[in-house]
Amino acid sequence: MSTRVTVAGHPIHPMLVTLPLGLWVFSLVCDFGFVFTGDERWAITAYFTLGGGILGALLAAVPGLLDLLGMHDAPARRIGMYHLVLNVAIVAVQALNFWLRTEDGLSEVLPRGISIVAVAALIVSGWLGGHLVHVLGVTQPQHAPETPTEATARHDRLHPRT
Repeated sequence: MSTRVTVAGHPIHPMLVTLPLGLWVFSLVCDFGFVFTGDERWAITAYFTLGGGILGALLAAVPGLLDLLGMHDAPARRIGMYHLVLNVAIVAVQALNFWLRTEDGLSEVLPRGISIVAVAALIVSGWLGGHLVHVLGVTQPQHAPETPTEATARHDRLHPRT
């Protein structure tokens, strides 16, 4: 099974997911920076990194969806659907979080709580994505099945008899 959207043979979706992951985690770090210091610059940075993470997630979603549509293996497709649904929920919650931060006089506890829940959900989603890549091999190039002779030759090359 292989990914559909690549650049020079490298899958694009795993490259792009680093944007929302890093920005949303840093947004949460900035929230705590604000809590501990009271410095408004932390809150402003949290706001903008949260918004950047939303844009990055939408950007990463396009090749991710195209890759999912190309999956034909039932277990991989099922896990991919869980990954998709969880990510859509995370983006929706983070969009709400972003909007709540624009409201004047809103308690700052709610947005921070949303960020904590969203980052926890990102851990689960990342685990699902990692399972797709590292266990089910969805980003591996497809090769024709080995003939018995090729398999034997490869085995002998990897495990020479001494």
